[in-house]
Amino acid sequence: MDLFDPVRWQATFASMDTFWEGFGFTLQVVVAALILALVLGTVLGIFSTTHIKVLRGISRVYVEFYQNTPLPVQVFFMYAAGPLVLQSLTNAPTPVRIAPFVLGSVGVGLYHAAYVSEVIRQGIEAAPHGQMEAALSQGFSRAQAYRYVILPQTFRIILPPLCNQALNLVKNTSVLALIAGGDLMYNADNFVSTSGYLQGYIMCCFLYFIICLPLALLVQHLEKNSNKTPRRHRRKVAVAAGREA
Repeated sequence: MDLFDPVRWQATFASMDTFWEGFGFTLQVVVAALILALVLGTVLGIFSTTHIKVLRGISRVYVEFYQNTPLPVQVFFMYAAGPLVLQSLTNAPTPVRIAPFVLGSVGVGLYHAAYVSEVIRQGIEAAPHGQMEAALSQGFSRAQAYRYVILPQTFRIILPPLCNQALNLVKNTSVLALIAGGDLMYNADNFVSTSGYLQGYIMCCFLYFIICLPLALLVQHLEKNSNKTPRRHRRKVAVAAGREA
């Protein structure tokens, strides 16, 4: 079979610099997108549990929009409309090009922030009732109560699904290949298109596997260590994290 052709594998290994370049770029996008998703998702998750209807509405609209529209469509829209919007805002004579790194980090980060938000919301709701009132009665502000009382208690509950979101985020960075993003999938596709050797896709899968396997093992470890958490709370948070198509 061609897949076991040593000549093709030799050519694939000779092009490893291209694969490692895409691998490094993908890791950078993963880190930036994950930071954005965690920060924005935490804010939106807190918004969704407040008594302020406007903030709850903002969170709900954001989550429903991003969870019910495909990621490739969102990234393509940013790729096509983003330069025009920046041109209008900066009064530039021509559309302002957005770097692939920014497109990938922002596009994937915004998408996964919706799922992180649901995980945070369910984690907060799983905290014992009355914790917020108790913290407020002790002189904490609402922000301090979330930071020092509510969120630390929910950390053990939400950590497994958050790691699951990180795992999904890594795989979703491959959407950059659709817009010439220079990521691992894009570089692998260029190699296969040029050489005709499907070994490039196998190498691409292996490099993604290197990134994802530690996260998958971490998720399994955390889920085993969360057995003391009430089952109904774990189920609620897992359902929130698992709504991704």
